[in-house]
Amino acid sequence: MKLSFYALIASLSLLTPLHAQEATRPLRIGWVEAMANAPALIAKDKGFFDEEGLGVDLRSFGDGPVIQQAVASGEIDVAYIGAPPVYQWAARGLKAKIIAKVNYGQAALIAKADGPISTLSDLKGRRLAGLNRGSGMDVLLRGYVLKEAAGLNPDADVQLSQVPVGNMNGALDTGIVDAAFLWEPFVSQSVLRGAGRVVLDVNQALPGYPWYVIAAPDKTIETRRGDLEKLLRAHAKAIDFLQKQPEEANRIIAKHFNLEAVSAKDGTKVSPEAIVAEARKRIGWSATIGQADRAFIQRLIGYSVDLGFLDRTINVADIIDDSFPSGGSKP
Repeated sequence: MKLSFYALIASLSLLTPLHAQEATRPLRIGWVEAMANAPALIAKDKGFFDEEGLGVDLRSFGDGPVIQQAVASGEIDVAYIGAPPVYQWAARGLKAKIIAKVNYGQAALIAKADGPISTLSDLKGRRLAGLNRGSGMDVLLRGYVLKEAAGLNPDADVQLSQVPVGNMNGALDTGIVDAAFLWEPFVSQSVLRGAGRVVLDVNQALPGYPWYVIAAPDKTIETRRGDLEKLLRAHAKAIDFLQKQPEEANRIIAKHFNLEAVSAKDGTKVSPEAIVAEARKRIGWSATIGQADRAFIQRLIGYSVDLGFLDRTINVADIIDDSFPSGGSKP
């Protein structure tokens, strides 16, 4: 029996190796939709992916746990995600590597501007809003902020509750909590309204600490290395744009995140772009993975083990791939 032309083409496509079919589709990039991951947004908005000849399917996710599931299920090929999920994957047997850094800074502990908390020691016995237990931000809060910096027992000395980050400022304003550990732009929105004050800016305490990274499963590294190199070149262009064109970048960020003007205590309006500019005091961007970055990620791993979130330690060298020249990695 003779096959029609279209049936023949369809049958031949079934013989095409799966990895070859994958290589022809857009690179599926997942990103946690946070201001710290602005390079992903900028690269798309300014056409840097197109300049590199890279077709992308950019997908936003609300938080780390959701994007972790997407990576594990093969729904996305590469992720802009916090460093903690990558070592958590390794501990559970999912093979993935960090191939570049995205940002430094972002987190701060704030309290009511007119409240009794002005130092970390004032947190004892107070109600504190944090994120999901075991998440990267929770590890940073418990391991560094509370245990190490404040000398407090996170399970006994504070009343720590899990609150979605978008609800934290409201909880602080209404007195449901006395303090909150959150990230940008929520920190700046509270500060500029005069409602909150920064008790601890983590980036001041730990200058340049890394947070978001670009991570890819080993399968993507093996089958789509060329596309990952294009991604990293676009990523570097986006970071350069953020640093050299801050006003335009701030407008793009403010528009994408639908930021609205806030009213200061004196009644003046603070523009969305001014909120982003304020956030830049606590956040910055870099693609380079330096020795200090490695040491900090190893420190986070130690916190996770000590807190019982990991049952074994992970060597940071095992989750970083230094072979991508465009990633700017420095062993």
